[in-house]
Amino acid sequence: MTIDLHDLKPADVQLYLQHFVAPRPIALASTVDRNGQANLSPFSFFNLFSSNPPVVIFSPSRRVRDNTIKHTLENVQEVPEVVIGIVTEDIVQQTSLASCEYPRDTDEFRKAGFTPLKATLVRPPLIKECRVNMECRVLEIKALGTGGGAGNLVICEVRCLHIDDNLLDENGKPDQRRIRHVARLGADWYCVVNESNLFRVEKPNTQLGIGIDNLPESIRRSEILTGNNLGQLANMHEMPLIDPSFEDEHLKQIIQYYGLNPVEMEKELHRHARHLLSQGKVKEAWQVLLAG
Repeated sequence: MTIDLHDLKPADVQLYLQHFVAPRPIALASTVDRNGQANLSPFSFFNLFSSNPPVVIFSPSRRVRDNTIKHTLENVQEVPEVVIGIVTEDIVQQTSLASCEYPRDTDEFRKAGFTPLKATLVRPPLIKECRVNMECRVLEIKALGTGGGAGNLVICEVRCLHIDDNLLDENGKPDQRRIRHVARLGADWYCVVNESNLFRVEKPNTQLGIGIDNLPESIRRSEILTGNNLGQLANMHEMPLIDPSFEDEHLKQIIQYYGLNPVEMEKELHRHARHLLSQGKVKEAWQVLLAG
């Protein structure tokens, strides 16, 4: 299927994009109007865009159905400050409730069961139940259009972070396994980041990976190894050498059983290497492949 977005209604464009541009972190935005009336609303058009200066951006889009703007946008236009709470698994249902379009004078903190706390640098309140709160100054609001569905980029400088100590490791640094972010998908779908779906991808920050183009042809053209597998193997900064001390019982069995059939042996070696790569054992996988 190929879709020209100009042929679609804005609601359908939103449907496709929100399903495929995902998962998206959720900002729970606390704002106030010029009279000090607080508002609370979640936004999944949100992310980090700079660390120096520290800048995050969220977008309260114009409503698709009637082209009206949200109270959050009106508030930051009047008072250019915002507290952004990071949404985690333990508050996702309350956050969804806060997305209801209550009348202008409704207290969403009370409706959604959140507790406002006085911030240190800005006028909008902190959200007690959020395990991370960011006090922000609004640098700029950039409208992306005037029709229904058009975004309004609220560009925010993060001035102060409030972090639940339980999210930190023994060195006082964030522990990704403890945060349990919730992310927005399409329609009514969400996902949660927990240890069952976390995995590491080693970055070649100081040394360049050899690249898939430099892998031996038999590995590069493997019918067994996936693109991800090749990426893992090619992330080594130099081509590995055979380690005579390497021992692997399954490798021995493959060589003994398939020694007279090199085609089948290569396939079995690649299958074993793929298994090792799925466990993050890149050096061991290389030794298996080099045995062929």
